[in-house]
Amino acid sequence: MIDVSIRRFALRDDLDAALAERLGRAMAADISCALMLSGGTTPGPAYAMLAAHPPRAAPGLRILYSDDRYVPSSSDQSNYHLSQPLIGALALSERQVPLEIAAQAYEERLQALLAEKIPLPLGLLGLGADGHTASLFKSADLVAARGRLAIAVQRPDKRAGISVTPDFLAQIETILFVVAGADKTPALKRLAARDATLTAWRAVEKCKNIEVWADAEAWTD
Repeated sequence: MIDVSIRRFALRDDLDAALAERLGRAMAADISCALMLSGGTTPGPAYAMLAAHPPRAAPGLRILYSDDRYVPSSSDQSNYHLSQPLIGALALSERQVPLEIAAQAYEERLQALLAEKIPLPLGLLGLGADGHTASLFKSADLVAARGRLAIAVQRPDKRAGISVTPDFLAQIETILFVVAGADKTPALKRLAARDATLTAWRAVEKCKNIEVWADAEAWTD
């Protein structure tokens, strides 16, 4: 059975600092690798810390995203926009194409990454109060994701988006859920209990290693 390791931080600032340090170490690894970032507001402070003091990134470092909304990269709703200061500090580029083409293009990029055997040591994920992760919200998304690495999705907020799939998440050495806020507590408890009806758990149940970093509001005894 997969172990779900939970680390509780008494202060939100401590969670942000620890996440920035963890990401910085991964980015500065001696070998070329790919790291997956998550969206939402939870990892934002850690990204800002790294942007202010960027690590010396390993040659060939690749940054992936768990998901994003199909909006301009300048939109406040874009996960890319959230991390743009960090991406700028790491001197990475961007490209936009229509949604279905974007999903297929992302799938092809991920296939190429796996074919190159680029290490995938760390992937961040968020956890929604409704139990979703990435942009996998419901059983239908998981069904559509079978045999795929990335898919186009229609989000509950009526926005279109792109998401990685359980098949891709299973290729990552360590999945790290970063969770903050009391509204996440019920979903977090279900994740820790490996609730087979929780979309987030179904998305990662084939992963090798799962860690959860939560603030005191999200994880209560």
